[in-house]
Amino acid sequence: MSNLEIRDLYVKTEGKEILKGVNLSVSKNEVIALMGPNGSGKSTLAYAIMGHPKYKITKGKILLNGKDITNLPVNKRAKLGLFLGFQYPSEIQGISVVNFLRTALNSAKGSSVSVLDFYKVLYNEMAKLKIPQEFAQRSVNEGFSGGEKKKMEILQLAVLKPQIALLDETDSGLDIDALRTVADGINTLIGPELGALLITHYTRILNYIKPHKVYVMIDGKIVKTGGADLAKELEEKGYEIVS
Repeated sequence: MSNLEIRDLYVKTEGKEILKGVNLSVSKNEVIALMGPNGSGKSTLAYAIMGHPKYKITKGKILLNGKDITNLPVNKRAKLGLFLGFQYPSEIQGISVVNFLRTALNSAKGSSVSVLDFYKVLYNEMAKLKIPQEFAQRSVNEGFSGGEKKKMEILQLAVLKPQIALLDETDSGLDIDALRTVADGINTLIGPELGALLITHYTRILNYIKPHKVYVMIDGKIVKTGGADLAKELEEKGYEIVS
């Protein structure tokens, strides 16, 4: 049984049907790539899985470790082990990175992590992602570059340690050095305790993160699945081969 299972999912937003019977699964210790052109429904799927109220599920189920979470609120899904990395991370004025992450971790664990222990974990993960320690005292994402915001998303992932990460166009806006750093971070974290759904319409991040399986979405439907070679084929021939 996969840790995350999407079964025959239909989703509407603003009265328009976006997803039309999506079936998809993700397990720990694997990276699943979801590819497709802009407007195909990839981000809608991520938001629907996470429980965004704007996206109404009209049919189908979302299962996490066999538990039906289709109607659970966002916070409960997060506590059960889901994580969403945004394409455009928000700035949060007045809340420092360290306070934000420690509060989130305490909420997820249901217990209080000591300040000293938390700083050890935080600084260790920041070093891996080449994030200067002074960023811990800055407001979340405020004044950060695009690459710094994406590194901060992976830092959150490393500290919170969810079971399944939904990474929505994590490669968007990254220069080549930041892309390598973020990809290395994701590769380091994937393992027996974490699986990832990597959403992208470019293949460049897949040059650094090899997916175990590739799904292709067109017009709200999964139209093709395959291995890592499918991503290379799409790079060479475009989405016309599956549309």
